[in-house]
Amino acid sequence: MNKKRIIILDTETTGINHTSLPHINHRIIEIGAVEIIGRRFTGNNFHVYIQPGRLIESSALKVHGITNDFLLDKPFFKDIADQFLNYINKSTLVIHNASFDLGFINQELMMLDKKMKNIDTFCSIVDTLKIARTLFPGKKNTLDSLCTRYKINKSHRTLHSAIIDAYLLGKLYLLMTGGQESMFFYDVKNHKKSSQKPKKNIKKKNFSLKILHPTAQEMDLHKEYLQYMKDNSLCLWC
Repeated sequence: MNKKRIIILDTETTGINHTSLPHINHRIIEIGAVEIIGRRFTGNNFHVYIQPGRLIESSALKVHGITNDFLLDKPFFKDIADQFLNYINKSTLVIHNASFDLGFINQELMMLDKKMKNIDTFCSIVDTLKIARTLFPGKKNTLDSLCTRYKINKSHRTLHSAIIDAYLLGKLYLLMTGGQESMFFYDVKNHKKSSQKPKKNIKKKNFSLKILHPTAQEMDLHKEYLQYMKDNSLCLWC
C-alpha cells in the first residue's frame, strides 16, 4: 500500500490584490490542512487562525466570515511558522489553484526572512485545479462545482473555511485520482506535467504476484466513481 504522506491544504486571507499578484499587501488569516496516508484520512490535521496585522477587506469578509475582532487574540504567522513548516515538511501538498496559496505562504516566509522561502523546494506540489482542467476541459472547475459534479456533500459549507475546504478537497482528490496519483504531479513553476521515461530491455522474471484486496472505503469510493461515470454518460474504454 502507498504510504506517501499527502497534505491537503487551504488558506483564507485578508483579501486579494486585483492590480498585481493576489498576495501583494495582503496576509493569511487561516490555514487548514488534513493528512492522508494510504488514501485514508489519518485525523492528524493542522488548523490555525492568524492575526494578520492589517484589516480584512469587506469583500473577503463576505467569502469567509472571519472578522477583525475574532482575530485580535490569535497568534501571528511568526508564532506558528515553525510548527507549520514541520507539519508539511517533505510531504506532497495538494492544493486547489496552488499558485494562489503558495504565493501567500511564500510571502509570509519571506517576511520572516526564513531560509526556506519557497514551499516547493521541500514539498511536492499537486494542483487539483490542473487535474480538474485535464479531466473536464472547458467546464467550471471551482471547488463548489467539482463537489457538485462528484456528488460530495457540502451542505455544512455555508462560507469558505480553510479546514472544511481542505477536507472537501481531500475527498475530491481521492475521487479524481482514483488511485492514479502519479499521473497528476505538476511542476508548479513551469506548469508541466511530470513524466518518467519507460525503462527498456526489462527482463521477465518468474515470481508470484501478491493479490491486494480493496478496503471497504476503497470499494465505496470506486462505486461512487462508477456511478458518476454512469450518470454523466462517460465511457471507461474510450
